Formats: sequence, C-alpha cells, structure tokens
Amino acid sequence: MRIILLGSPGAGKGTQAKFITDHYHIPQISTGDMLRTAVNQGTAVGLQAKAMMDAGQLVPDAVIIALVEDRISNADCKNGFLFDGFPRTLPQAEAIRKNHILIDFVIEIAVDDEEIVKRLSGRRIHPGSGRIYHLIYNPPRIPNKDDVTGEDLIQREDDCEETVRERLQVYRRQTKPLIDYYQDWQRRGDEGAPHFIQVNGQAEVLEVRDRILAELSKSAS
Repeated sequence: MRIILLGSPGAGKGTQAKFITDHYHIPQISTGDMLRTAVNQGTAVGLQAKAMMDAGQLVPDAVIIALVEDRISNADCKNGFLFDGFPRTLPQAEAIRKNHILIDFVIEIAVDDEEIVKRLSGRRIHPGSGRIYHLIYNPPRIPNKDDVTGEDLIQREDDCEETVRERLQVYRRQTKPLIDYYQDWQRRGDEGAPHFIQVNGQAEVLEVRDRILAELSKSAS
C-alpha cells in the first residue's frame, strides 16, 4: 500500500496518517524526517543535502528524490509507505513518475478554507506543558487560562488568522495543482496511474478515518 496524502494545513493529515499507517503497518514518511535521518546517518545524499541547508540553499528535487529512493528501499517499506508532505510541487510529482516510484493511492482530505481558519486560529496553548485548547471545540474552563495551573494561554504565531490565510495561499499555489495532476492522470487511465480518493475532512475524525479505510479497501480489491 503506497500512498500520498494531500490536504491543506489543519486538514487533519497527521491524525489520519496515524490511522492509515497503523492499519496497514507501513511507515509515515515526510521530507523533514528523510533529511534528518540521512544527515544523521552521514549518507552521501545526506551530506550533500546538509551542505546545501548549511549554506541556506533549498534542497533541489533531484536530491529529494534520491533521499526518497534510499528511504523506501528500507525493510520497513516492504508493505508500502505513506508520503506526508511530499510531493509538494508538480516538478516533484513528475520526478516521482519519471523515476518509476510507484504509487497506489493519492488521498486528498478536503476542507474548506474558512473551516481551516476556524480550526487553527482558535487554538490556544499552555507554553509550560504543551496542553492544547480550542476556543470552540475544547475551551478552557476559564477563558485564556490553563485548566491545571491557571497560567495564561498563548496563541502561536503560526495560528494567527493572517498567518493561516497566508499558509493557505501558499498551499493553493504550490500543492493544490497536484490534485488536478493526479485526477487527470487517473482519468486518462495511463499505466501506473494511482487511484485518486477525495474525502470530506469536515466530518468527525473517526468518520473520516472510516471513509478513507473503506475507499482504500474498495479500490484495492
């Protein structure tokens, strides 16, 4: 089961990725994880990537693809893998295809922008413990105070409405075209085209999980 998971920030990809990887006993792989592992292991590609990052340069797609090929050759990927946050762009998607890295399913967790803004901008955090609250879905007993210590809660800069909307714009610009790419590929019926699955991410968490697993089971049979 080789899966690409797509969705905007706050769509619930992390939660659903855990459900999927536990169900199919496959690893969740992100670009950041691959880079850190390769650098820590001192592989040739890892050292090349580290030199670029140390120089403040973006790691080119060719290096990312080499990291991917190294990572999925590991024993824990024998039953498949789930890519989270990769590919991010059309050139990366094309590179996956040209390098014959087979993908079985592309799953999009679809959530409206305004729901994403509501989800993320409503989060509040207790800095000392990392406890997370939400003004609507999980409010503290006393507004803006931690339930345990009574200390002030904060809003992370990443969760400010203006920042959330900027992140969504970046997603639409860079990553949303991937949805069209994989949908078109499936429609053409080309050899090796992955199944594209779109799931409404605004349902309850367990309902989203059940829909994803049902679609994967149906498409794989």
